[in-house]
Amino acid sequence: MKVKVNDKVKIIAGKDKGKEGKVLQTFKKEDKVIVANINMIKKHIKPNGQGETGGIREMEAPIHVSNVKVITEDKKAKTTKKEKKAN
Repeated sequence: MKVKVNDKVKIIAGKDKGKEGKVLQTFKKEDKVIVANINMIKKHIKPNGQGETGGIREMEAPIHVSNVKVITEDKKAKTTKKEKKAN
């Protein structure tokens, strides 16, 4: 996986296409990343214990690594191309 924590990435597919953010967490086995303020979902929380209240919490959901591109310092989305072998 070419994406690491604290990399600045641009979303290239999905509902948040065109947005930029910082990678908060990576999941290598699943090929997914969590990007700050991207792919926000609402999670319903049950009250656990006495005196606690439940509610709706908004949080980031993982996005597949193929839907993000790393942004370099010169503000360009970096493409990773495979070079062809010369025969």
